[in-house]
Amino acid sequence: MRFAANISILFKEAAFLERFERAREAGFTAVEFWWPTGERLDEVVAAVEDAAVQAILINFDAGDMPSGDRGFVGDVARQHVFRDNVPVALELARKLGCRQLNALVGHERSAEEREDQLALARENIAWAADQAAAVDARILIEAVNTFENGPYLLHTTRQAADFIRSVGRPNVKLQYDAYHMQRMEGNLVATLREHCGHIAHFQAADSPDRGEPGTGEINYPYVLGALEQLGYDGWVGLEYNPTTPTTEESLRWLDRHVRSNGGRVKDLAL
Repeated sequence: MRFAANISILFKEAAFLERFERAREAGFTAVEFWWPTGERLDEVVAAVEDAAVQAILINFDAGDMPSGDRGFVGDVARQHVFRDNVPVALELARKLGCRQLNALVGHERSAEEREDQLALARENIAWAADQAAAVDARILIEAVNTFENGPYLLHTTRQAADFIRSVGRPNVKLQYDAYHMQRMEGNLVATLREHCGHIAHFQAADSPDRGEPGTGEINYPYVLGALEQLGYDGWVGLEYNPTTPTTEESLRWLDRHVRSNGGRVKDLAL
């Protein structure tokens, strides 16, 4: 099993462009990150190259996330923000050699508007998927918990999976975030068994406080073991808030997981 560091949430002791090297020094060969708002994209590319890490996932621009934005795909008034960002994000992904881009679909405006919003989101994701297919990339859709993120349009695995099927593009896949789904529905392993064939990316944090695995209620050795048994061969993105003074200290859980798997370090190559 392969682990990637989400540098938008890990290594926050350092400036964003310095986190790629910090991840490499911690042993990671792969990283993922949210849209790098405020950063020059050429400097992001240079930082990835200088650190000799692989970017395996980036997010499209989802707006001002600290202020509550969670994407504009289903918002008729602001869908242009998403559409304007798609070619920019795909060009960044091309330069990085990254083939997966995550799209946050946004908030439900009202129950009465929900179906219209979902129809608009399908149209926008299908359009983006066609652009991505031209450069051999895929679009990922994830379900997000509503406790911290407001009335997100897709907040269960079933909703996200149904939405993906309705888009009807082979390069639109599921991003499964165990933290979000533990908050919303639990039953993680049974859900993985049902949907594993559609999961292109898996993200890990513990629940309910989004700390590193081992700080909450999710039995990660069991969940990751089940994921491996199901034949998942993608990356596990570490998207958690460290409970320790530094990110490096929080990575001790990986050592414990290696020991729980009989010391098979090769199965947990960073």
